[in-house]
Order: sequence, then structure tokens, then C-alpha cells
Amino acid sequence: MNRFNQKKLTKLMALVLSATITLGLVGCGTNNSKDTSNASNTKVSAEKEADKKSNYPVTIKNYKYSKEPVEMTFEKAPEKVVAVYQNSIETLLALGLEDKIVAAAGLDHPVKPEYEEAFKKINYLEEFTPSKENIVMQKPDFILGWYSLFDEKRLGEVDYWQQNGTNTYMSLNSGVLEKSTMQNEIDDILNIGKIFNVEDRAQKLVDEITNKVEEVSKSVKDKEKVKTMVIEFGKDNIRVYGENTLAGDMINKLGAELVKTEGKSIGAEDLISANPDCIFVSYMDRGDENVPKEAVNKILENPAYASLNAVKNKRIYAIPLGDMYSSGIRTIDGINAFAKGLYPDLAK
Repeated sequence: MNRFNQKKLTKLMALVLSATITLGLVGCGTNNSKDTSNASNTKVSAEKEADKKSNYPVTIKNYKYSKEPVEMTFEKAPEKVVAVYQNSIETLLALGLEDKIVAAAGLDHPVKPEYEEAFKKINYLEEFTPSKENIVMQKPDFILGWYSLFDEKRLGEVDYWQQNGTNTYMSLNSGVLEKSTMQNEIDDILNIGKIFNVEDRAQKLVDEITNKVEEVSKSVKDKEKVKTMVIEFGKDNIRVYGENTLAGDMINKLGAELVKTEGKSIGAEDLISANPDCIFVSYMDRGDENVPKEAVNKILENPAYASLNAVKNKRIYAIPLGDMYSSGIRTIDGINAFAKGLYPDLAK
């Protein structure tokens, strides 16, 4: 073969090799495109699977101001929420739902420290109990509050809000049911978890509460029952939290003996006659740090109560209202406060 033909053959072989490489690269490109498509399909499938996990529509049983039960159906998570009173606000914050709150009001105590940053993001109204007109301006799709909030002199009956596209939920222990219990607080948290499709977070909060009650109950199983009263000073009388109250249910679950279980208002003489070993005084501080001490001193520094066993042994304790009335996530704080006062040695 002469040099010319040899060069021609070499050139031809180079062209064939180049074409083969080019086809290979095209093939690789096709495979990459296929892989990308598969990844995209996987993402879509994951999103569809997430949608399947959504619990909507969800129907929740709650109540009207007339105390009639009512069912409310949620097609999706509420986006514009008005939260009124301590447990309503803090439960939403604990569930990571602060971005859903368009307005809030009615704190008896500063929010718990762990929720302070989240609380700064929300619109807190100056009115302790907001007016109907003010709430209408917020255009909410959900209102979370207490039974008393839906009085005609406040926000009005639940029917009005439902007819205008706004669902409502009143805390079960806020006056709508005859007996207040810890289970009602648990049901509230779980129901709110369902409404906002954050059931895992809600269950975690509930587990903390139930585990604490179980832990303390086991610790005090064989201890002597402590005669206990839970009271709140009014203008002219003393309110007693009896066995049908949340405070009473907490005391009973902790193994103590609740005195004055009927829960009526009493006078100083009735308190002296009952002579409990331990007294818890409920208070609302509204940001005033002196209030808890003042609540305790109404008994400790009053000569009329000097004969009380609780005074002699200095077993008078202040407890925030929010920890023992429609307590929400503060239920665990209420249990801790009662347990510490009833069984001081457990805290050592």
C-alpha cells in the first residue's frame, strides 16, 4: 500500500472513531435525561404521597354558646386565626403555628419563655377581650377561645361565625362542660393538632403531660394523703376549686385529699373550719411580678388565719390561673406546681 492510500485509510479510521465517540456521548446524554426524568417523577410521587397523608377534610366536634354540640368540617388548615386567652395562644405557639395567627388577645400571664420569640411575630391586641367589630376586621377563618368569648355581648353565637365562613373552637374546660378534667385538655391539644394537620407535634405535647402525671402518681402512691384546698380571693368571698374543676382533677390524680369538694364560694370562717394542711392560691398577674407574693400573704399575714395548719407549716403556695384553668400546654406546669407543694421531698 503506498503512502497516499495509507494516509487515506488512517483518515477514514479516525472519522469512524470520532463518529462512534459522538454516538456514545449522545447515548450518555439520553441516559442522563432519563435519570432526571425519573428524579422528577420521584419528587412528584413523594408530593402525592404527602398529600395522601393529609387528614382533610377533618370534622371536629365542639359546642355552641347554648352548650349544644356542633360539628365543624375543615377542608384545609386555617390560614387566618384569632386566638383569645392564654391556652389558645400558647397552644398554637407550641405547635409552631404562629404564622397562622392574625390577631391574639387576653393573656393572664406573660407567655412561657420558650415561646417569647414566636410571640413577637404576632399581632397582640390592646383589648383584653376583643370586640366583635375588631375581630370581623381581621377576616378570620378560625377563632380559638373560651366559652365566655361567644356570649352575645362579646363575639356572639357560633352560628353567626359559621354562616360567615369562620369555624370556631372553644376550650372544653372553659365552662362549656359540667366537669373539667385533664383529659379535656388533652383532647383540646389533639383536636387542634388535627385541625392544622400537625398531629405528631400535638401527640408529643400530650405525651409529656401524661408521662409526668404517671411519674408523679407512682412516686406518691404510698404517701399519706394531704388535705388540700385550691382557692382564689374575690372581692367579698373566697372561691373554692372543687372536684369538678381542672384543679380538683389534678389534685385527685396526684393522690391528695381535696377539701370542700363541692367548690362553692366561702368566707374566712369556712376556710378556718376546713383547716387544710396545704393551700394553693390562684392568681392572674398580667405581668405584675408582685401578684403571686401578695396572693400568698393574704393568708400568711392575716392574723385571722394564724390557726390554720397550712399557715403554721408555711404551706401556702401561689399558682397561676393559666396552670390550672383551661391550661392547655401549661397542664404540665400545673401538675408540677401541685406536686411540688403537696410533696416537697419529691423536688429535692
